[in-house]
Parts: sequence; C-alpha cells; structure tokens
Amino acid sequence: MKEAPEQLPGPTITPSAQVSIVVIAFNDAGHVGDAVRSALAQEVPGDTVTEVIAVNDASTDGTGAALDDLARTEPRLRVIHRSENSGGCGTPRNEGLRAATGRFVMFLDSDDVLPPGAVRALLSAALRYDAPVVSGACVRRELPARRDVPWQPGLYREAAVHEPAEASPQLVRDTLCVNKLYEREFLAKHAIAFPEGRFTYEDFVFTAQVLAAAPRIATVPDSVYVWHVRRSAARQSISLNRKDVANWEARIAAHRASVEIFREAGSPVLAQAAATKFLDHDLRMYVRELHTRGADYRAEWWRLTREYLGGFDEAALRAARAPSRWLARVVLASPAPRDLDRITQLASRPGRLLPPYAESGGRAVWSPDLPEVELDALGTKPIGRLPVTIDAEPSVGGRSVLRLRVHDLYGRLAAAGPESIDVELRRRRDDRRGPVHTATLTRAAAGASGSAAVCWTAEVVLDLEALTEGTGRAAADPEPWDLMARVSCADGAGFRAALRATGPGLRRRVLPSRRHTVLLVQPYATTGGALSLRVASGLRSVWRIAARRLRR
Repeated sequence: MKEAPEQLPGPTITPSAQVSIVVIAFNDAGHVGDAVRSALAQEVPGDTVTEVIAVNDASTDGTGAALDDLARTEPRLRVIHRSENSGGCGTPRNEGLRAATGRFVMFLDSDDVLPPGAVRALLSAALRYDAPVVSGACVRRELPARRDVPWQPGLYREAAVHEPAEASPQLVRDTLCVNKLYEREFLAKHAIAFPEGRFTYEDFVFTAQVLAAAPRIATVPDSVYVWHVRRSAARQSISLNRKDVANWEARIAAHRASVEIFREAGSPVLAQAAATKFLDHDLRMYVRELHTRGADYRAEWWRLTREYLGGFDEAALRAARAPSRWLARVVLASPAPRDLDRITQLASRPGRLLPPYAESGGRAVWSPDLPEVELDALGTKPIGRLPVTIDAEPSVGGRSVLRLRVHDLYGRLAAAGPESIDVELRRRRDDRRGPVHTATLTRAAAGASGSAAVCWTAEVVLDLEALTEGTGRAAADPEPWDLMARVSCADGAGFRAALRATGPGLRRRVLPSRRHTVLLVQPYATTGGALSLRVASGLRSVWRIAARRLRR
C-alpha cells in the first residue's frame, strides 16, 4: 500500500472526466428531492456533474411525480420509470448504470444525501492516481437527533492508494457501494453488476466483485456520503428491518456469495478477511439483539448460524477478535439457544463478559458444561481490551446515586489493583460531555454477592441538575445520555468500559428542580444492556409525556 498526500491537487476536468450519479427510489416522495438536489449541487472545478439518473422503481406514491417536476427545470436530471417493482435495489441500480454516459458513476439512495464536495474529493483522487475505484468516508446520521456515527472510520483516517486490493484485506469491511466512485469502463470490462430482483444486501456481492477484480483503489478521508438512519420510520430500510429471521438468512446468503466470489478469483486472503468480518461485525450485531426476539426467531436464527459457521475453518475463527470467536464457538458447541444475557453482553461494544468465570484444566472456559469453548487470549490481552463487567444499579430520588461493582476477570484486574473509578456522562445527540463523577473503589470480600470471584465496589452521587446546564431552556423532550466509566489501577494501568444496567431502579422518576421546577429522569438499559439516562425538564415535559400515554 502506498500512502497518498493528505492534500490532493485539484484535477484538470475534461469531458471524459465527468460523473453520472444514479439515484434509486421506491415510494420515497418525501426524501427523494433532497437526494437528487444534493447530487445536482456537486460542483467540481470547471464543470458540474454530467447527469443525475433517477430510477423510479414503480413507486405507488408521489415519487414519480416529484422526480418529473424536478426534471422539468433541471436538464441534467433524467428520470427512468420502471413499470414493475423489482423488489430490491440491484435491478434499478443496474438500469441506471446501463443508462449512464459519464466516465465515472456513483450510486445514491433516495433517503440519503451527498455532502458538498463529495464528487470533487472522489474525482480528484481518481484522476490523480489513475484509480478506477475511489472510496471515501461515510457517516450514519441518526435522525431526528442528527447524531453522526462514522462508518468504518479505521479505513478512512488518511488518504492512501491500495494496489492490489488483496494487499489491503481490511477493505472488505466496507461493504457499501454508495460511498465510492467507479470508472464505468472498469465495471463493464469485468462484467460487474448488482444481483437482480429481490436480493437483499446486494451491495455485499457488488463490492466483492469490485475487490476481486483487483483494481487500484484510492481511499480519501473526506466525507462523501450521509447515510440517514430513521429508526422510527413506518417503513424501515433493509439494514434496519431485522425483526424477521429472513433478514439474517438473506445476510448469510449475500455473505456466502461474496466469499465464493473471492475464492473463484483465486484470492483466499480476501475470502478469509470476509469471513473474519462476518464474525466481528455481522454476527455480533445480530447476537446483540437476540434477547429481544421471540423463541421461534431465536431457535431458527441459532440453527441457521450453526449451519453457516460450521463451514468456517479454524484460521478464520482465530483471525476474529476474541469476543467474536468466543461467541461463534458457543453457537457451534450448543444445539439450542443458551445464555442469552451473557452472549448479548459479550456482543456489545465494548463487550462485557458476565460471571461466573469457569475454568477447566487451568484454562478459562465459557462454562463448566462447555469446557471446549476456551476463552483464549484473556491472559495476554492488554487490560484496556479486556471485556470487564461493571454493574451499575441506579437509584434516582432526592439523592440520586449509582452503586457500582467492578468484577475481576480471572485475576487480571486483581493483579493491576483497581483504585478509583470515573463515571462520565455524554449527551448522545451531539456527544457533549457532561459531569464526571469520581469515587474510590473498595475491594469486596470474596462471595459478597453470591459469587466466589473478587470484585470492587463504589458509590457515586449523580448531579442530574447539571445535565440541563448550557441548554438555555427547559428540554421538554427526553435527551438520552450515555454513561462510560474509567477505572484507574495501582500499577498505572487503566481501562474504559460501558456500565451494565442492573437493579430495580430502571424506571421513570419525577424530581424537583431548582431551575426548571421538575426533572423527568429515566434510567434504562440499551439494546446491548448498557446503562443510559433519559432526562427532560420543565412542566411541559410532564404534560407531553402524559398526553402520549393517554393517546396510547
């Protein structure tokens, strides 16, 4: 891999260096206009985007009419109306690709947008490095809060050129097709296209074909795509609609197809990297939610997962991060779902390994009845990467406190000597740092909580009033605050960890407030089991929440 300079020189734009942007839409009249306008607004030195091709996949709402209205005043917009819905994203993208005339092409979904300068950043790198594929940073924007979460940030910290792609197997982690610029001649030469019809996760297969063709790939740190995440939308996007086990089955099918593409191309390195990515990302994401599903879903999910993981070789398992391979081995070793709380917590980020901590023949193992599932690497991992569990029991009232319990992990913490703990609150919407609460850790007697393992306890008093400072007004809508802890040890080591929500105090409370008359505070457990707080202030918050309850 050759490093590229951070500041890329501007390109010399010629008619052969222009870009077609393919926008696909189905029943998305409320958002498609913003997507198309963000594409049309992409300015590059000396020219603009050649064309925007919007493919209406037989929408039944006002999507087609909205596109036609835009096209009447924008000559660069071409609209293709499909007469029959394809059931997926691959067919309309292929249709737009066939209609494109620019030297380069990009893809955009109707509910997302391109940030200003996206095309310029990608095109500059393509021309500067003669790269048929250029990839840039993407952010997942949680709406309506507008909280941005970087997608695969490790790949986009600095500009770089990868040649061949196999020399940078980490590229398989980014399975998106939309944060990239492709030379159309390269796609045509290698017959690269999306799976047709009702094929979920079609971008997995498309991206695998691109990497298997071994092009020179440039990556840039610039933000080139904004992926909108609307969790409360009436119709969920494919990536969020995971409540049906068929979604997991489709994800496995797409991943299996991707691995097969790498194998057929004679690239075992990329095939193994894809398998490792599946364990580290896909498996953990679905395990994290498994406890929220019904018994039938869990049983079928477990069966599908065991069947698929059974084809993974030991090298792929060992290449995955320790929590991921432990999870995979628990599934493989057990014919039925088990230990849902433990595997959910371990699949969280960061992972937490709950007690009890079993041993067999001097080895750390999952449980006495699964001694074949070894928790390898626990003795060699740096303390900052250990899946330490910190239980947090909130008690919200006149004196709001957190009772904390730090669990030892096979003697690793005891050797370091935990001394103090800092609990930090951050507002999820904008990552604003709130108050930090510090307490001294006290070693508890072995077996103090029904466990023979060593642990340390502390209690911190929460300043909930401080969470409303700096807002300038009462916050009638609940604001989520996440809690993180940092433990400092006698030997100079330290580590950060999320707090595991425990105890009976996970319920909404109304508290008196000096500034806003009342505070509404609700400690709750996230999907992954971490402790968070929702805080609202003022009498309006009481009325609004009461009204919502009455409407239900």
